[in-house]
Amino acid sequence: MEWQLRSAGRRRWTAPVLGIALASLVVISVAGFALSRSAESAVADTVPPTLRMTPTDPVSSYRAPVVVRGTAVDAARVSIGPDSVVPAADGTFELSVRWAPAFEVVATDADGNQTSGTVVTTQSLPRMRAVHVTAHAWSHEGLREAVLDLAREGRIDTVQLDIKDEDGVIGYASQVPLALESGAAATIYDAPAALRQLHDMGLQVVGRIVAFRDPTLADWAWHNGRPDWVVQNPAGQPYSSHYGPIAFTNFADPDVRGYNIALAVEAAQLGFDGIMYDYVRRPDGSLNSMRFAGLTDTPTAAVAGFLAESRYPVHAAGAHLSAAVYGIASTRPDQIAQDIPLMARSVDFVAPMIYPSHWGPGEYGVANPNAQPYDIIFRSLRDFTAATAGTGAKVAPWLQDFSLGMTYGDAELRAQIDATRDAGIDSFFLWNAATRYHGGGLQPA
Repeated sequence: MEWQLRSAGRRRWTAPVLGIALASLVVISVAGFALSRSAESAVADTVPPTLRMTPTDPVSSYRAPVVVRGTAVDAARVSIGPDSVVPAADGTFELSVRWAPAFEVVATDADGNQTSGTVVTTQSLPRMRAVHVTAHAWSHEGLREAVLDLAREGRIDTVQLDIKDEDGVIGYASQVPLALESGAAATIYDAPAALRQLHDMGLQVVGRIVAFRDPTLADWAWHNGRPDWVVQNPAGQPYSSHYGPIAFTNFADPDVRGYNIALAVEAAQLGFDGIMYDYVRRPDGSLNSMRFAGLTDTPTAAVAGFLAESRYPVHAAGAHLSAAVYGIASTRPDQIAQDIPLMARSVDFVAPMIYPSHWGPGEYGVANPNAQPYDIIFRSLRDFTAATAGTGAKVAPWLQDFSLGMTYGDAELRAQIDATRDAGIDSFFLWNAATRYHGGGLQPA
């Protein structure tokens, strides 16, 4: 009986134990399978998308959007900053974004894995056949209409309109605080109206800012407790030159630099297609006779540094950037602190002032440059082309349409333009301080 009870008890416990064991085996098997699947899944989920990008098309304007294209295989989304797009089934994508010098493109899959790459933008800026127009000339109906007639006849496609002139006067009602405080802002012309009229005619507009020759700011700064803004002589007084007793501001001072950049950005935001800095240099003369407060490098490096500081703000505001430079700067960079290869790295155009009347006899092997406009222009431009090679900057020279030492007319202007073309350059600016040009020297496009 005792044996039977024990036997029966054993049978009663055996069935549940067997059931539990079988259940455990099932659980273990299922868990093992799940863990195995999970491990396999985890390995697969760490594989990022494959991202391939095509080079961007060159932009013709810093206001034009940049279209980024490529293929992102297995990506759920492709992003550039806050902008994103869902790729097509084959992974192709296209994303239009505001201009920047370069973009980080990020491809993300459904599990959050990412692949990134960088796209660098390139530029193919249009040619410029331009004439210089002062603020007062634009406000004069006769002079303005004569310039517009050149455009109507297809002889020019660009107008260079002054923003800040050699006197430091801003031709329109600038809202830059220092322009208002120093009294530099004037109302000679209506900038938005001028830009609208020129753009409606299909013309580009380049605004010229006379940077460091600025008697208005220099005089105001000297008399308002900011002497460091002014180029000084060794005695600590304003540096005097043939430009006047107090004409040059200090390119090494961050406030002076910031003022010019603020004017450039404001103009670009108004709609100027390009910004050209003129007098982006030190005063001519012996360096020993000048003092630049705060200068920690050479004047040559500081001037080039100003352009580097300007580049992104001006581009981001929508305008291209150029610098007017002396013709002698390609061979004598330290004479006025204009190192052409160094400056060219930070601008879209280098604009050498290679007026035949400004060259001495024998320069570039030309016996009489003023009487040989083709020869001096062609040979000096070859030099500037070599000096800017590999920098990304184009050369767009200033040519002479005025008489100095000998009479210049249609033929002399045409000779300079022919030399520019033969040197492989398709852009130029014409200078006449009185804004009177020889249209006969300009062939219709």
